[in-house]
Amino acid sequence: MAKYTVTFIPGDGIGPEVSDAARRCVLATGVDIAFEEHNAGADTLEKTGSLLPEQTMASIRKNRVALKGPITTPVGSGFRSINVALRKEFDLFACVRPCKSYAGVRSRYTNIDLVVVRENTEDLYAGIEFEVNQPQTTALIAEISKFSGKQIRPDSGISIKPISISGTERIVTFAFEYALKHNRRKVTAVHKANIMKHTDGLFLRVAREVAQGYTGKIEFEDRIVDATSMQLVQNPDHFDVLVLPNLYGDIISDLCAGLVGGLGVAPGANIGEFGAIFEATHGSAPKYKGLNKVNPGAMILSSVLMLEYLGEHKAAQVLQKAAADVMREGRAVTYDLKADRNDPGAVGTKEMADAIISKIKTLRS
Repeated sequence: MAKYTVTFIPGDGIGPEVSDAARRCVLATGVDIAFEEHNAGADTLEKTGSLLPEQTMASIRKNRVALKGPITTPVGSGFRSINVALRKEFDLFACVRPCKSYAGVRSRYTNIDLVVVRENTEDLYAGIEFEVNQPQTTALIAEISKFSGKQIRPDSGISIKPISISGTERIVTFAFEYALKHNRRKVTAVHKANIMKHTDGLFLRVAREVAQGYTGKIEFEDRIVDATSMQLVQNPDHFDVLVLPNLYGDIISDLCAGLVGGLGVAPGANIGEFGAIFEATHGSAPKYKGLNKVNPGAMILSSVLMLEYLGEHKAAQVLQKAAADVMREGRAVTYDLKADRNDPGAVGTKEMADAIISKIKTLRS
């Protein structure tokens, strides 16, 4: 029996190509993993009538770790997002998105090494919305006006932004514990407490309380989200680990990915008490489906996070170094990693994975 069994969800669009590249690279490290394949998404809907089949969910519940490719959520499917649905179902409250510079990846910046820790279950992404001109929305507007004394235009849609003490405590604690475990120096709590005093204000207050327990171990600061955005562009070396509510975390993680060359090298992990799902930050890019063209880097680096989570630190280091070496050398890389995107020497998704696997074998020998 394998040491680990991991649910493997290829996804759709470019998902199967980049996911297979990641799986092959993980297996090349020699870690004893059995990948139990199930699927979800638009292609699965056509085949099974379900976007998230129960057998896929059951596999995740059993194995508690999943490697998931990009998934398309069809418009009008009843899901806001399959990714969000999975995070909610398994209470994967912490979204971890490292953003690290790799030689050979074009960027205006060098030596970036940031980690975005995003709360995954609350805030405006909780999905509590009321559609414009619906009876319940009209009633809610009247109640809000009654209790707050403030008028809302009757032709408004409404979204509710819940931020809780318990949800904030666990995400900020997670960020500090992550910083300790990974020898980071500082945690920055990002908010808009100057305006949203009872939601972001609560987030800030609780973050400060949690930070007191790490005095002398990890430096702490807080910053307003708009100022953070500017400072990340001007002085990214000021930051280390950033912890944010859901919406800001989504936006800032993409900004940080831009600092290191884009989503093609942006891995992601969704972690909770239950277990974890690892996925690239980018989407399913259906127009590139089956073309063997896209960069598998983000999925492969997400696999590095998975190996770290499993405690296979040596294998994680080998895989990360192999990927970094291939990108630095710039020969067996996809078109987006070439100095000229029309370079005829660019290779496909599979061939870039092959080059990384070759490096892994060399590093292991």
